[in-house]
Amino acid sequence: MSTTATKPAGDFRERLRELPPSAKLIAKVLETDEPLTQGELADESLLPDRTVRYALTRLEEQDLIVSRHSFRDARKQVYLLNN
Repeated sequence: MSTTATKPAGDFRERLRELPPSAKLIAKVLETDEPLTQGELADESLLPDRTVRYALTRLEEQDLIVSRHSFRDARKQVYLLNN
């Protein structure tokens, strides 16, 4: 029974392991359980905007994050972990 509970977390980590360091850093920043915009992620991670965009794309391709429109500003997307 405990293996079922740990399998999704293990699967998440396994898929994350194959990604570049920038994507791993963005995933770590998103562990705060607070949805963040691309700009906020760039500020928190100290990565350039272009690198953050690339990391977000890779994380979305692996279905490790989800995005939705921000409630504060509907023009922006916010990102959070999909686990």
